[in-house]
Amino acid sequence: MATALHNLSDYDFDAVPDASNMIFGIVVAEWNPEITGALLQGCVSTLEKHGALPENIHVKTVPGSFELIYGAHQMTLNDGYDAIIILGSVIRGETPHFDYICQGVTQGIARLNATNNIPVIYGLLTTNDLQQAKDRAGGRLGNKGDECAVVAIKMAKF
Repeated sequence: MATALHNLSDYDFDAVPDASNMIFGIVVAEWNPEITGALLQGCVSTLEKHGALPENIHVKTVPGSFELIYGAHQMTLNDGYDAIIILGSVIRGETPHFDYICQGVTQGIARLNATNNIPVIYGLLTTNDLQQAKDRAGGRLGNKGDECAVVAIKMAKF
């Protein structure tokens, strides 16, 4: 697992490959849009800071986090992507729904990584409450979207 980036100064910018010739697919869940929108903004911004062209960053939305698996799988069928990033947010509630969704998405993305030639980057926030999600989507703990962008660039050059 990648180390957390509390802000973009926490990593060696020059150690990240140039992304100017790369094409990225991003699948973002519509559920918890305040969080997923912030993750997406951080992700796209960081990809562009490393040279990715806006026209080479393709964003698709899915209704919820469980659908990220299907969205990412559909993008793997397009052999033009160098990496695919999933972005979602699941916040614990009063039922076991949280556990099923988190486990299902984790296993689904792991399966895609094991069976495809395109890296699928895991950007699913799994938090106990809304504040924890905000802290990880541009708040006091940085933006997981930034981290996912850096990981996608590095894995595309693996």
